[in-house]
Amino acid sequence: MAAPILFLDQVYLTFGGTPLLEGADLSIHPNDRICLVGRNGSGKSTLMKIAAGIVESDKGERFVQPGTTLHYLPQDPDLAEHKTIEAYVLAGLGPQDDPYQARLLIEELDLQPDQETENLSGGEARRAALARALACDPDILFLDEPTNHLDLSIIEWLETRLRNIRSALVLISHDRRFLENLSRQTVWMDRGQSRFLNKGFAAFEDWRDEVLEQEEIDRHKLSRKIVREEHWITHGVSGRRKRNMRRVRELAGLRETKASERKVQGGVNLSMAEAESSGKLVAKLFSISKRFGEMDIVKDLSLIMSRGDRLGIVGPNGSGKTTLVKLITGDLEPDDGKVKLGANLEPLVIDQKRETLEPDWTLKDALTDGRGDQVIIGEETKYVYSYMQDFLFLPEQARTPIHALSGGERARLTLARGLRTPSNFLVLDEPTNDLDLETLDLLQEFLADYPGTVLLVSHDRDFLDRVCTSVLVSEGKGRWNEYAGGYSDMLAQRGDAPSKEAKTEKTKTKAKPKTNQTKKETSVKLSFKQQHALETLPKEIERLEFEIGKLKQALAKPGLYEQDPKKFNTWAEELGKRETLLTEKEDEWLELEMLAEELNS
Repeated sequence: MAAPILFLDQVYLTFGGTPLLEGADLSIHPNDRICLVGRNGSGKSTLMKIAAGIVESDKGERFVQPGTTLHYLPQDPDLAEHKTIEAYVLAGLGPQDDPYQARLLIEELDLQPDQETENLSGGEARRAALARALACDPDILFLDEPTNHLDLSIIEWLETRLRNIRSALVLISHDRRFLENLSRQTVWMDRGQSRFLNKGFAAFEDWRDEVLEQEEIDRHKLSRKIVREEHWITHGVSGRRKRNMRRVRELAGLRETKASERKVQGGVNLSMAEAESSGKLVAKLFSISKRFGEMDIVKDLSLIMSRGDRLGIVGPNGSGKTTLVKLITGDLEPDDGKVKLGANLEPLVIDQKRETLEPDWTLKDALTDGRGDQVIIGEETKYVYSYMQDFLFLPEQARTPIHALSGGERARLTLARGLRTPSNFLVLDEPTNDLDLETLDLLQEFLADYPGTVLLVSHDRDFLDRVCTSVLVSEGKGRWNEYAGGYSDMLAQRGDAPSKEAKTEKTKTKAKPKTNQTKKETSVKLSFKQQHALETLPKEIERLEFEIGKLKQALAKPGLYEQDPKKFNTWAEELGKRETLLTEKEDEWLELEMLAEELNS
């Protein structure tokens, strides 16, 4: 094997008295494709910065072959020193780099060269930084979370581009699919040290689990050996003093080894306050449209969301995903059409832009809303330090201001604050940003067990595949289509990435059209009774909703119970009956509506 063009040997670094790196290594050879993985706070970004020459280690060796060129893309690129995007990109070029290539990249990334940098969105700033990084053609390209704030089309474009560049790549990303498609070597940052696997990320998780399992076996063996030695010291037959003293020293060494062990960090404990179940219908969209000025954001969209659905929303930045979420949740009125929300809905929107986090809050105040030491979770309370540990925060972080937390820590804090509120309809906007892979696994398991309905906006293909029962995809010009399954299923249904089986089936279908079957299927329709129920149930539902509203208004009258407890109890009983009947009617209507839609299609 050729000599490395850059290596780090036995690197140590301490932040604020806490060891972060304790003898970490890294070797980079020409055309390597290395991914750095590990928990948030494990030192991935720090090791990358040391390798890139941006941070200096406390101890250890860094060697770079003379003439080797490097470029580093940070998590949060700073464009403030440059007035326009073109000026920022061109400033990153070396003497041998081609300005034409830089301008071509700006165009490919759908950016305006003369656009001023001070008002860029997160996605535009990230694309500008990518244009600057890819234009300079270095020997080693360091990319720290390059897919953050990018839509799926740009992520896939970036993958293709990176596969074909000559540079060695060192990647940090929470995007599993991105790492699987690009990496050939994996460096696992774990408890201050680096562990090397000469395979890509696809093989990492099985290997990591084997390593941790072996560690547990070794830990058990060490504990048993200490017990045996302690028994010998206490009860063993005395031999020569020299031999006895050697065994005592060995026991002391074993105890010291056990005491100095650093166990792998525990997982996030994702639990939440529970709400009552919603009705079977969660949301029904009747041919809705929404436009801003001359631009169609949503055009003639019909959709049914039922209890338990996991609906993913996919589209490029600026396609109207946030607007669509607001329409579905009833926070925004459509210009045309109607949105009907189901009964007993308790929605919870978890703000992944973290706009609800005040930078000067302390971690403790953010979790307790400034109410002392107790976190209110639904109708229960929990000691704040215990709740912090559920989300992997240390007790000494309680008074840390929000602005001092890492991106991953702020993401966990946003989840911790949101999950205090009871809900049966969970809306997540880009929940995977900045979360490490282990926490993503736990979030995925949590969503699988969540008893309510989930509406998910994400650019993470793997997460969409693991979580969603269907995805709603922007087709441009305000048109949205729903596809069963996750992101990969959607691609196969659209014919963008069909499997061999799908291709074969498609060929068979073209060769032998099932004319008779099609005629038979289209002749099937609802019975007279079903059709009548489908037409009359909406009026019954509307009447029940009106009666429920009147009863609630009457029961809210001050002093009613004290004045006439019998009337209060009668009305409360009637309210319960009507709410139960409403749920039954909505369920019946939803089943008929879905049956009619299935027959029509």
